Amino acid sequence: MNLQTLVRAIQGIIPGGISVIDFSMATQTNEDTAVKILDNLMQNGIGTYENSLIQFEEHDRLKTSILAITMGAPIDEVSRFLKWQDFESLTAEILENRDFDTVRNVTFTKPRMQIDVIGIKSGVAVLIDCKHWNRMSQSALEQAVKKQVERTKLFVSKEKVQAAIPAIVTLYQHETRFVERVPIIPIHQLDAFCEEFYGNIDGFTLET
Repeated sequence: MNLQTLVRAIQGIIPGGISVIDFSMATQTNEDTAVKILDNLMQNGIGTYENSLIQFEEHDRLKTSILAITMGAPIDEVSRFLKWQDFESLTAEILENRDFDTVRNVTFTKPRMQIDVIGIKSGVAVLIDCKHWNRMSQSALEQAVKKQVERTKLFVSKEKVQAAIPAIVTLYQHETRFVERVPIIPIHQLDAFCEEFYGNIDGFTLET
């Protein structure tokens, strides 16, 4: 399956049951091509056949997008099929699978700030700003880090945690891995980050 076909498949990833005919219409392909796309997706753990329908889960659209990007599909082309909710929900799921207690879209007032995803494990919080769109310039990335550090300081002033770590999670592999010791994590590496969280904790910026 070529990249253009794989990117087109993202449009057909609809949570719940969908028929091959409906999938082919959503992806603007013929039924034979639709079947090949679906078989390829299921080989990559995306979707299952149940009662002549293909069952997709909430995060399968983002998983398909990540698969396309890792195979070389243009990020800007892929990202237009995604909603920010897709990105945040998968981020939270990855944290939960690593035994973090998570909460999304936490809003503070005075000053007004919102944190996309917070994961807490053994008294240490990781505060994540999700960036699901195209590549950011270095200056935009630095500004995002600055704001996330400010959010982290506010969070620590209001919540009882041993320490908190600001982090930026992106859809793509950014050349910069850290800005002012704040980790910049591509979503496909977030699970590994969580697995190694405590082993590397001293290398991150901590606000206590």
